Amino acid sequence: MAQPPLSQQIRRLEQELGVQLLQRTKRRVQLTEPGRAFLDEARRTLAQLNHAIEVVQRASRGEVGRLAIGFLGAATYSLLPAILKVFRNRFPGVEIELHELKTSELIQGLRQRRVHVGLVRMPVRDDLLSVEPILVEDLVVALPERHRLAEKPRVAFGDLAGEAFLLPPRQLAPSFYDQLTDLSQQAGFDLRVGAEASQLQTILSLVAAGMGVTLVPESVMQMGGRGVVFKRMPEPAPTMEIAMAWRRDDPSQVLQAFLEVVRETAHQGVLTK
Repeated sequence: MAQPPLSQQIRRLEQELGVQLLQRTKRRVQLTEPGRAFLDEARRTLAQLNHAIEVVQRASRGEVGRLAIGFLGAATYSLLPAILKVFRNRFPGVEIELHELKTSELIQGLRQRRVHVGLVRMPVRDDLLSVEPILVEDLVVALPERHRLAEKPRVAFGDLAGEAFLLPPRQLAPSFYDQLTDLSQQAGFDLRVGAEASQLQTILSLVAAGMGVTLVPESVMQMGGRGVVFKRMPEPAPTMEIAMAWRRDDPSQVLQAFLEVVRETAHQGVLTK
């Protein structure tokens, strides 16, 4: 800006503020005390403005914000850690909330906007949600370590006739419950439920105590677990499919960034068989 217009702008500012910002002599121009105070505040204001612009731009790229993730307990052993490691490294400014829920609870949480994205067990049918499969795992048999089948290299589902099955309540995991019912009917016996528990760790503790048997995703095998042995089933083994689900009308850029990380991780073969 040329000197005369600049001087005019400063004089108009001084008139508006009702204070003298510059002390003028024939040889020099210097800030008055009010001028120095105004300069300091102006610099702070401009810095805050630049910060606000940066935050807005980062938010538009999904780099800052909050993301509430619902997940199944079974997803924590191979699926969720791999995803979160990549997402955390790429988007450290995003605040993450984790909620361990069953599929039915996850669907309700998505409908009520308490969670932004859920890792759910297929099948899921809900017109409000987009659902994208990301992981298929074989199911394996979990037995007490002193069980009669513990020494067999593989355990067929038919070998479990007469066993008490330890399962989550049907209202919390209807697809899993129905899958085991179908498998038992195909094997020629009726499913007998010995006890129900909502948490996988509780179910495995009951298995270790000799209360019954159950099926779990193969990634749970890496947990080990005192008193429990895991046995693969003959091919083709029954499987569990996990998908990510989110509301179709959710415009969150943070959500979109998370979905892309999940797809990228799955594409690299980290999540798929």
